[in-house]
Amino acid sequence: MHYRELGRTHRTVSIIGLGTWQLGADWGDVREADAFAVLDASVQSGVTFFDTADVYGDGRSEQLIGRYLSENPGHGITVATKMGRRVEQLPENYVLDNFRAWTNRSRRNLGVETLDLVQLHCPPSAVFESDEVYDALDTLVSEEAIANYGFSVETTEQALAAIARPDTATIQIILNAFRLKPLDEVLPAARAAGVGIIARVPLASGLLSGKYTEQTVFAENDHRTFNRDGSAFDVGETFSGVDFDSGVKAAREFAELVPEGVSPSAAALAWVAQLPGVSSVIPGARNPGQAEANAAAGSLPPLGARFDDGVRDIYDRYFRASLHARW
Repeated sequence: MHYRELGRTHRTVSIIGLGTWQLGADWGDVREADAFAVLDASVQSGVTFFDTADVYGDGRSEQLIGRYLSENPGHGITVATKMGRRVEQLPENYVLDNFRAWTNRSRRNLGVETLDLVQLHCPPSAVFESDEVYDALDTLVSEEAIANYGFSVETTEQALAAIARPDTATIQIILNAFRLKPLDEVLPAARAAGVGIIARVPLASGLLSGKYTEQTVFAENDHRTFNRDGSAFDVGETFSGVDFDSGVKAAREFAELVPEGVSPSAAALAWVAQLPGVSSVIPGARNPGQAEANAAAGSLPPLGARFDDGVRDIYDRYFRASLHARW
């Protein structure tokens, strides 16, 4: 596993982290024992960065992580959580009193006095331009409720607005072989400012694993079933916003680029992790085997220019016209 500095947090984290949405909700049922097995397999494989949120299973994901960390002292793990989705998505709800209430809840769930990193969870665009929001976050830092703050974003415009602020530590953004727009401006701006990039949805909700066909069916309580039209949350969070059938076809072409002996999933994760400016990539995992396979991508050698050219060609042919202007 390779390690990098996580932006302005000045913490060193594994380039492959663990996204824990799966351990909370919206991906079908995950038993508690299975969740702990995933956390442990990740750590044993060199992962030192967990990403969660206060709404994942209404706090279940945070609570599971908190219990795991308490039972494994000296773990050296950085935990990033997120806040802001527990209320109606209106800019006026992003105020200090709510921030205090949300972070206090996350501190209890995780069993810590100070949260390592708190990210606003894809808030309305107006929030990114509000001086009061940044002042409130700075207050939480001064009160030692949080050590650092960042933003999870839906659009590149939101990312650039947050990067321009002096105390933004990290930006979390959808970045994968089917979503390349962040390469244009966001990654260069983040590198110049010393802001860390956390890449989420790196496998396009599993499409890039190459395991799905046009006939694949997901559980009713899996967001890949109920959010394909964006009725529950931003459709970009499900299959990166790509049409499922087109994504399956593109994933077949992606698999043809992958070096012998490497799985499509590992190649997809490694390609993102090897991009200049990316601090950590946060795939989810539903079982220890997936966690171990994901972590192994953090030690793959460079995939090279031919692979990179192939990724960009697939994007240009399948997705640029429909996705590039949208997010």
